[in-house]
Amino acid sequence: MYDYDLLVVGSANADLVIGVERRPAAGETVLGSDLAVHPGGKGANQAVAAARLGARTALLARVGDDAHGRLLLDSQAAAGVDPVGVLVGGAPTGVALITVDPSGDNSIVVSPGANGRLTPEDVRAAAGLLRASRVVSAQLEIPLETVVEAVRNLAPESRFVLNPSPPRPLPEELLRACDPLIVNEHEAKVILAGAGESGSGVGEDLEDWARALLALGPRSVVVTLGAQGALVASAEGVVRVPSVKVEAVDTTGAGDAFTAALAWRLGVGASLAEAASYAAGVGAAAVTRRGAQESFPTAAEVEALCGAVPGDTLRTPGQGPGSAPDPAGRGGSL
Repeated sequence: MYDYDLLVVGSANADLVIGVERRPAAGETVLGSDLAVHPGGKGANQAVAAARLGARTALLARVGDDAHGRLLLDSQAAAGVDPVGVLVGGAPTGVALITVDPSGDNSIVVSPGANGRLTPEDVRAAAGLLRASRVVSAQLEIPLETVVEAVRNLAPESRFVLNPSPPRPLPEELLRACDPLIVNEHEAKVILAGAGESGSGVGEDLEDWARALLALGPRSVVVTLGAQGALVASAEGVVRVPSVKVEAVDTTGAGDAFTAALAWRLGVGASLAEAASYAAGVGAAAVTRRGAQESFPTAAEVEALCGAVPGDTLRTPGQGPGSAPDPAGRGGSL
C-alpha cells in the first residue's frame, strides 16, 4: 500500500520571467517586458503538474523563510500537493532568471539558494516518505549526492524516474536505478560525453543515442525531441512516440509537465510507450499557455486536446490508487 502515487525530490524556485524580442548575444543589452514572478523549479513544477492531473503527490524540497518560499508553499497547496516533505530555512529560496522570446523559446539561469542545502541527511530523515511512494522522481537542481541518497532509500518495488537537468556525468549507481532516464538532446550529449561517448561517436541517428544511453545502465530511456515527439528505449527496442501538434506560446515548464505525467502514468500501470504518449499530450497542452505551473493542464483538458487517455483502464475493478501497480508496467515494457 502506497500513500502517494508520486513523490518528487527536487528544487523549488521563484521564476523571474522577462519577455524579450530576442535573446541577447554576449555583451549585448536588450529591453524586455515588466518582470513577472511565478512559482517554479523543476521539482515544484513536476509536483504541481502531477497533482493537477489527479495524482496523489508529495514534494521533498527546501525553500527559504521568505516571500518566495511562501509563494511556493501556497502554489503547492493550491494544486493539492502534500507539502509534508518541504523544509523551510537554511538559505534564501532559489530563483530562476528566465527570458522568453516571441516564439515561446526560453533561456534559463538558476541560482540554487535553498535547493543547494537539500542534503542526504534530509533524505534519510524523510525515508518513510520515500518508502510510502509508488514512484519517485528527481532532477539535478539539487545536489547530486542528495539524488543518490534518494535512490538508496526507495521501497523495494518503487520506481525511480530521473530527468538529469541541468546535465552532468552520472554515477553508475544512479544510472542503474533509472526507469526511465528522461533526457532531451542536449542532456543526452552531456551524459554520453561524460561516459566517454559523444553524439557523433554513436552516429547521427537519434535512435543510436537512445541505445547508447541504455547501454550505460538505465532500465529504460526516454529522449524528448520537442515538436518531433520522443524516443522510448528499453531492452525490447526503440519506439518513436509522436508529438501533439499545437501552437506554442511558451515552452517554460513543458519538460517538467512531460516528466510528471509520464511518472504518474507509469505508476498506475501504463507501459512506457503509453505513458510517454500521454505525457506528450500534457506537454503540448502546457506550451499553449504562458508560465510554468500556471500552464499545467488537468486530466480533462488533456483528454479534450488529445482524445482518449492511454492507460485509463489499466487498474482492475476495485483496485484503488493505493494498490500495487500492474507488474506489466514495471521495467519499461513497450
